[in-house]
Amino acid sequence: MTTEGMSGQLPTVRPVGSAEPVHAFPNQMPTGVTVADDGRIFVCYPRWGDPVDFTVAELRDGEEVAYPAADFNVFDEQRPADCLVSVQSVVVDPEGRLWLLDTGSIEFGPTIPGGPKLVSVDPEADRVVETIRFPPEVALETTYLNDIRFDMRRGDAGMAFITDSGTRAGPNGLIVVDLASGRSWRKLTGHPAMRPVEGFVAIIEGRPMPGLAIGVDGIAISADGERLYVCPLSSRRLHSVSVEALADEEAGDEAVAATLEDLGEKGASDGLETDADGRIYASNYEHGAILVRRPGGDWEVLVHRADLVFVDTLSVAADRHIYYTVNQVHRQPLLQGGTDLREPPYALLRTPIEGAPVRLRR
Repeated sequence: MTTEGMSGQLPTVRPVGSAEPVHAFPNQMPTGVTVADDGRIFVCYPRWGDPVDFTVAELRDGEEVAYPAADFNVFDEQRPADCLVSVQSVVVDPEGRLWLLDTGSIEFGPTIPGGPKLVSVDPEADRVVETIRFPPEVALETTYLNDIRFDMRRGDAGMAFITDSGTRAGPNGLIVVDLASGRSWRKLTGHPAMRPVEGFVAIIEGRPMPGLAIGVDGIAISADGERLYVCPLSSRRLHSVSVEALADEEAGDEAVAATLEDLGEKGASDGLETDADGRIYASNYEHGAILVRRPGGDWEVLVHRADLVFVDTLSVAADRHIYYTVNQVHRQPLLQGGTDLREPPYALLRTPIEGAPVRLRR
């Protein structure tokens, strides 16, 4: 084929849906975002190598304000259990409390003893009310606590479900937390559905990235609280597993694995979310998009734009928008042979949706 006789310009990619800017981050690169029912927005910035003045912030009048306090965000290597080390995810639970998921890991290194924890903040008082620390048999040396969802109807005070995406090829799996007792346990550690697909090659911005081998990352809970949806970052398939089986501390992995369902292809995703009407939302970091799966099982494009360069975390809000961070994760020096290809600012955007948040409460 030659270009002889061709006239005009080649066709351009047509955007789908709307992406409304909410906030531009000039310096710190965000990963997680959550939106309270009163509209307050919280974000986090893990310590992955960039200078991080605070690892959790609230967005107030266009400013990023350390949350819940500046001193709590200062990493003290002598007191990792009593400060925030590196927060990967922030989530408001169905009862309105804000939870901070602290990896306890700096720059994907080994977990620091006492560092991995789940911190509960009362947004009305802007203060920490509870800290649940993970024992070493749950938060392994190679654990990377990634994202979290809640069902407040289970147990005496609710349960939390966390993805362990692992570091340095550590075993991936799920972590369950009983919020009343603070007890936690692992499920499906090392199961193939939790692991990166062998030989997976991500294609981002038209370039292959064979080194992106990360396990179970995205997590969402069904509207009825019966199924947990999960996906490795380095995979294009969606799985679900029984929440009842995960919540049973005594259930063996073989019994839990028997409840796994392969829901098929969805593209490569980081963030997952659900709404109260049974829709599933999945970021698609290879194509600058967010997809939505209808209750019947069909996938549709919610938003697609060329400038959505790596859609990370998703958060369905009470204002019937889905909020999401766009942070150019794949352009970091760690994944680009030491060269930083990112171009700040990073972004928080939102897109209107039909559904409301899943609120599993008593």
